[in-house]
Amino acid sequence: MKHIIRLSLAIGLMATSISCKKSLLELESQGAYSYETYFNNSDALNQAAIATYATLLHNGLWSREYYFIFDLAGYDAKRTNNMQGDLAQLAMYTFGTNQPQIADLWKGLYRMIFRANIVIDRAEAWSPDDAGDQSKVRQYVAEVKFLRAYSYLNIAMLWGDAPLITDYQSMINDNYIGRSPVADIWTLVENDLKDAQNDLPVTYSESDLGRVTRGAATALLGKAYLYQKKWGQAQAELLKLTQAPYSYGLDPSYDHLFSSGNQISPENIFQVMNGEWTDWGIGNQYYVFGGQETWGGKATHSDRAQEYGFNDWNNVYVTTAAVNRFTYPNPAGAGNYTDPRAKSTFYGNAASGGATVYCEQCDGGSKPFPFNAADEQGDYKWKKYQYYNEVETYGGPASSINAQVIRYADVLLMLAETYIQEDNTGSVPLGYINDVRARAGAVAYTTLGNKTSAMEILNRERHLELCGEQSRYFDLIRWGIARATINSERAAEPGDGSQPFQDKHLLFPIPDIEKNYNPTVAAAVNNDWN
Repeated sequence: MKHIIRLSLAIGLMATSISCKKSLLELESQGAYSYETYFNNSDALNQAAIATYATLLHNGLWSREYYFIFDLAGYDAKRTNNMQGDLAQLAMYTFGTNQPQIADLWKGLYRMIFRANIVIDRAEAWSPDDAGDQSKVRQYVAEVKFLRAYSYLNIAMLWGDAPLITDYQSMINDNYIGRSPVADIWTLVENDLKDAQNDLPVTYSESDLGRVTRGAATALLGKAYLYQKKWGQAQAELLKLTQAPYSYGLDPSYDHLFSSGNQISPENIFQVMNGEWTDWGIGNQYYVFGGQETWGGKATHSDRAQEYGFNDWNNVYVTTAAVNRFTYPNPAGAGNYTDPRAKSTFYGNAASGGATVYCEQCDGGSKPFPFNAADEQGDYKWKKYQYYNEVETYGGPASSINAQVIRYADVLLMLAETYIQEDNTGSVPLGYINDVRARAGAVAYTTLGNKTSAMEILNRERHLELCGEQSRYFDLIRWGIARATINSERAAEPGDGSQPFQDKHLLFPIPDIEKNYNPTVAAAVNNDWN
């Protein structure tokens, strides 16, 4: 099952030693590995490709920091008193250029780029005669081009102008690569994903689940176009996913998408694969705090359930602003309507629509969620990506629930947006939105109204469907409403009342670790921020 990321931990240190130079006076063992001689077969290139996937679970990315950064920055989550130190800076928008999670995100994305460039470089240097090997090499290159594009898409959205490093040799020969215009970064993202589409399979066997598919490259290319407001091109790409050779569909169960069984679903397009930390027998459940590829063994689980869990470390609430979004004017008539996805997203009270019981599959039977009505913060806690239905408490980070990066409901809502942005608010975008709502049992809309009304519906629909999936921050930024939205929500939030979002927050700060190392980048930073 979840082989791809796990296997990488056995060979992930490969990339840390390949650039060392030997003295001409040293004798070289004929049996020793070197950059020039190791990557000359498909197995070695496969290992290098898998090591590129491994960075998805490195610091700053999906084992721990990525969900904290974007749930807090997009104001789906807010901190409890348990959250202190650097994470609290993210929650309060008081972070600076030395913020550890943002620095780790920068490092993690560029590490992924570095490893992808190794695979591409070595694939170009090796020319196998065997047709099977040739096909494998093309696939591995396509996989890492997707991962490189994923990294640069994040960099373009979060930092704008940034170092654009497209080959291994330039990274080795020039330590001080400067910032390229963000337009050039977007061009690379588009070209990498177009290349990847050509050589990726539509599906894999079960043993290779988690590897990038042609559908994943198509979905990410559609998202890249959408983020750049290229509505027609985004629409053309995303429409491909609704027809052969693809067979994506909405999972009949919304809850299943965020459960320990979510590896198999018609809705999955690209996931970060997680596994029980005990699966290999040599894992450390606390690897998420920096033990990837070192003292962590082969652990590949997520820390999210433990960090967010109300009966465990309890670091975050669901914001009252997010909870309130689940109650809105009834699409079918007068009065207000509470969206059924509330019960799948958060624990709360009956009035909020949230789940009110947990431990449904525990030996002792279900238990009432201990909602504290007197809690000035609201006391709404995450249910999405939790498995309190199975156990009363986790006792440590151990979640095997895969992280959804792109799923089919997101594709349908992006498709709806491409039509709305082109002033088409008719039956086609209405149908895509209602398809997503119908899966959750939500009442259908009969009309989207004009463009302004349709975008308000689309905004809410993306928030409700993708709440806690690290999507909203990117949506608010690309729609140009981040400052107004976050400040107004925080001003009205119980226990908050602040308006911390400033214009500078539209981009993340260039981390000190980069400026201190790279004077070329440092010289191009404005106001010691970006």
